[in-house]
This record gives sequence, C-alpha cells and structure tokens, in this order.
Amino acid sequence: MQTIGLVIGETASLPKEITDRQQMAVVPYIVDWEEGEGLSGKNIFERMREADQRGIKGPKTSQPSPFIFQKVFKEELEKYQNIICITLSSGVSGGYNSALQGREMLQEHEKKRVHIVDSLNATAGEGLLVLKARDLIESNKNAEEIVKELKEFAPKIHLIGMIEDPRWLEANGRITPALASLVRQMQKIGMRPLIGLKKGVVKPVALKMQAKDVPTALLKELKKETGNKKIKLAISHADNPEGAQKLKEMIEKELKNTEIAFLSLMDPIIGVHAGPGTLVCAWFEV
Repeated sequence: MQTIGLVIGETASLPKEITDRQQMAVVPYIVDWEEGEGLSGKNIFERMREADQRGIKGPKTSQPSPFIFQKVFKEELEKYQNIICITLSSGVSGGYNSALQGREMLQEHEKKRVHIVDSLNATAGEGLLVLKARDLIESNKNAEEIVKELKEFAPKIHLIGMIEDPRWLEANGRITPALASLVRQMQKIGMRPLIGLKKGVVKPVALKMQAKDVPTALLKELKKETGNKKIKLAISHADNPEGAQKLKEMIEKELKNTEIAFLSLMDPIIGVHAGPGTLVCAWFEV
C-alpha cells in the first residue's frame, strides 16, 4: 500500500496529463444543463456561446454530494495509508463542507486517514496548491506535516482574472443588471475591472486603464504585484486559447523570473459563472 494519495476537485483546472501521471483522484462537480444537450461545440464554453446566440438558458452547477466524496475516499483508502483531499474555496462553493460530511460517513478507523484542506482558492490557484501538495508528498513528509504546510501556504497564492462579458455573471445572479451594464460601458473605453480572491471570496481587486486587451491588462497587474520577484504561475481560460497563449508569451518575454507550471482549459464550475472568454492567472512567490 502506498503512503499518501491526493483527492482533488475538477475545479483545480489541472491538465489531465498531470492528474493521470500523478494518479490523483478527481472528484467531478455537477453541471445541470438539460437545454444544452442539442448544442454543438468541443467544450461547454463553446456550447454556452451558441446557447447565448439562440436565447437558451445557461447551465447551473452544484458541488458533489457527501456520498460522492465518501465513495471516492473509500476507493482511495484501499490504495493509500492516508489521503489528502483539497477542495475549492469554501467561500465559493459547498464542496469543502460536502467533503467533511463525506468523511464523517466513513468508519472511525477510516476517518483518521482522511485529511481535508480548504484551498481558499479556485481554478489555477487551486491547481497550484495541489501541485504544492504533490511536491510535499514526494519529499516524504507525513500527512499531518503536509496538511499543516498546505494551510500555511494557501493564503500565499494569488489569483486575478478578467471576464470577456458580464452577461454570465448577471445571468447567474452574481452581479446586478445595472453593474453588468456599467462594466460593459467601462470595457468600451478601455477600463477593465480585475476580479480575484481575497480570503477565499471573489472580490474586485483592481481597475486597469488603457488596457487594449485582457492579456495586456493581466500582465500590467502581474508586473505591479510581482516586480522582479521569482514566482511560479499558472494560467487557465474559458475557451480563450489565443488570449491564454498570448499572456504566456508576454510573461515569458517580460517576466524572466517566472516559471509557468501549467496552462489549461478552465473547469466548467468556475467557468460557467465567469463565462466564455474569461482568462485567469494565479501565482506564488518562490
């Protein structure tokens, strides 16, 4: 039996080649979209764009049930002496609480072997915490030491992002129609609001002026926040591969002390609310 296994949510937005290679158990979240079944598109974001054009309501999402977590925990406990489960921020989703409840449904001797960590982050930021956990496991630390380090490390991960259109945040009730209209007007004159996570909760974090496009605006904020510091960074996007690749190339050219951990398609749970075209980057100081 191996020592420590990782259970993560698909909300970590990690490329499948990483999760497969590291044998991570990925817990799926729930996307409920009956009206989207007949839509074309290679991913959910392409289908959302088509749905918008045809006046079809977008999907809804919810966290996995405690029973799903219990099932995954039991399966992984057959392979590992201990499990570390990392979830989407409890300030964004109920996934953390579902994981806690799922652990409580295990037998007493099993509960002690399951360790649950609130990432206080989402998408690329959550993915960076998972990679940190992987590194700590490979350093042969025990589960208790790793959990302690992860809880101390989680607040050090920063995340910023930009949406393409506030229409989806408005449709999901995350912002008011008046605010959505204001954001659109601001975008037309080159003012681009940045969103981020503060203590695990989504907040507006900055307003970038004279930013001709989203990658440029994100790069400006990165420069302001990181300077010449050595950082490790990840990028995720909601069907915006051109913007993600442009941001990656700009970072490689202008932020020489940056290591890019991964670039990936954003998970549907966060992406559904932010909407197609959203671009996010997360980082921590090395």
